[in-house]
This record gives sequence, structure tokens and C-alpha cells, in this order.
Amino acid sequence: MELEELEERMLKTIDVFGENLAEVRAGRANPAILNKITVEYYGVQTPINQIAGISVPEARMIVIQPWDASALKGIEKAILASDIGLNPNNDGKVIRLNFPELTEERRKDLVKDIRKVAEEARVAVRSIRRDGMESAKEIAAEDEKKVFEDKIQKLTDKYIEEVDKMLENKEKEIMSI
Repeated sequence: MELEELEERMLKTIDVFGENLAEVRAGRANPAILNKITVEYYGVQTPINQIAGISVPEARMIVIQPWDASALKGIEKAILASDIGLNPNNDGKVIRLNFPELTEERRKDLVKDIRKVAEEARVAVRSIRRDGMESAKEIAAEDEKKVFEDKIQKLTDKYIEEVDKMLENKEKEIMSI
């Protein structure tokens, strides 16, 4: 296994972690929370952003404006069925999602949740390191093996640090809203 391949896998882990953080509802309107919600549209499960315009006119509101008015009920139903915890307001033309103020208790719960997600990302990075160390055993020359293992460890440290930075920024965002 080459170093570039290991780095690519670690980078992918960081990307997924970033997507997971973006989906955490932190009290501010963030269209990313709608990414995993699909709507039954003419018999096909379709992501909301492919059948509607999504905008954030205010810090605590998302407006969803379907391009086809017949999709309005389906979008509303999909949001209610999802686990985002918001009630859609349907006025017949657009759907508004209002984000309530977060309580201190809810903020602490969110921080606990994102810490778990961060630990999962760290574990994934360490797992990739383990794979790299396994492939290092195949190197015959002891000095080359040591150099390769050192590079893998530096890569691991770099991406673990990246996870920690992203976690710290998200914690600050949640606690400062």
C-alpha cells in the first residue's frame, strides 16, 4: 500500500466527518441538514435540492421553494418523517423551516454527539494507519520500513489534528449561538 493511497483514504474520512458536522443542527439555518432527505417525486426518491430552490433569508430560517407546486406536500411529508426535528410551515407556495433557540442543555447534548462523531473519525484514521503498518511489514529493508512507518505516523497525526480542529470549531459554533 502506498503513502498516497493512505493519505487519500484519510482525507476521505475527514471529508465525511466534515459532512457529518455540517448536518448537525446548531441553531443557525444550514441547508446541509436537508442533504439526506429525499422526496417521492413522480415515483422516484429525489433529494430536495433537486426539486426545489433552498435559501436562507434569515439566520434562523430556511425557505424551500419547489419548482413544481405539486411537490410541496411531498416535501413537507419528507421533512416531517425525517429526524431533523423541525416542523415545516407550508403556505401553499413555499415551505419555511424555523430554527428555535437552543437551550443550554441541548447545546451540551449536541457537543456530546459531535464528540462521538469525532471519535469515530479518529478511529477510522487509526484504522487506516493500522492498514499501512501491516503493509509496511512487507518491506524487506529494516531502514526503509522504519522510514515508511514514520511517514504513516506523521500522516496519522496530521489528520487526527485536523479532526480535533474541526471539532473545536464546531463546539465553539454550538456554544456561542
